[in-house]
Amino acid sequence: MHFSDITPLILTFNEAPNLRALLSRLDWASRVVIIDSGSTDETLSIAAEFPSVIVLHRDFDHPTNQWAFGLSQVATAWTLSLDADYVLPHDFADHVQRLDPATATGGFETRFRYCVDGHPLRATLYPPRTVLFRTAESRFYRDGHTQRVEVEGDIEVLPGYVEHDDRKPLARWCASQLRYASAEADKLCREPFAQLDWKDRLRRWYVVAPPLTFFHCLFQKGLLLDGWPGLYYTMQRVYAEMLLSLELLGRKVRRSLPRRSKPLAQSLPSRKTECGT
Repeated sequence: MHFSDITPLILTFNEAPNLRALLSRLDWASRVVIIDSGSTDETLSIAAEFPSVIVLHRDFDHPTNQWAFGLSQVATAWTLSLDADYVLPHDFADHVQRLDPATATGGFETRFRYCVDGHPLRATLYPPRTVLFRTAESRFYRDGHTQRVEVEGDIEVLPGYVEHDDRKPLARWCASQLRYASAEADKLCREPFAQLDWKDRLRRWYVVAPPLTFFHCLFQKGLLLDGWPGLYYTMQRVYAEMLLSLELLGRKVRRSLPRRSKPLAQSLPSRKTECGT
């Protein structure tokens, strides 16, 4: 695959702690498109250090719309969509250059190695993501608080791992989780219980997901062996699940207030009921 066929696409909003590490691994690209949502830190000045970077502004409403706008600005056959807190491996360009996609191949997904302040963890709950795909045959769609890309054709796997190392302040991460919890609750309440996957079914039971996440991360995934960084990541995931549980439970409480005498056992969600009803 020729580098001239690929345009890296990045979304930014106050990504100064992360952006330089990503852009420094994209020196092979003749054009990098950044869609910025009004950064007030050094994000734009960092982007200006790289001659191949083009920054476009769009007011933020939802990641799906940001990515869709960015995709409309890509003129090459392939798009490489990257979060600003990704760190590409040193040999990423070599791997891409050796790709020879078949006609039926619509995209390539990558696996991730999660990092805490540069310390790579042995495991993560972060799923693989399709990052390299044919521009004209792909579209973004909303999935809870985030977005997914729908690709026409087969999905292959890129070799190696991309590091996910978000160095932004914890306070900002916590604020983001509050927004994510509300969007995820909307999704869980909208879908019939029977159509949810097993993870989201556990979330619909309010109290189950946070403690299971704690034991799953520390012991089943082995993050206990990563010491303090492993515990830090585990507590982040538990916190996120706690916020989602509180959001779902809060909706349940507000809906059930006129019926306070109703037994708790009767108010728990069933396979036949919508969330909060």
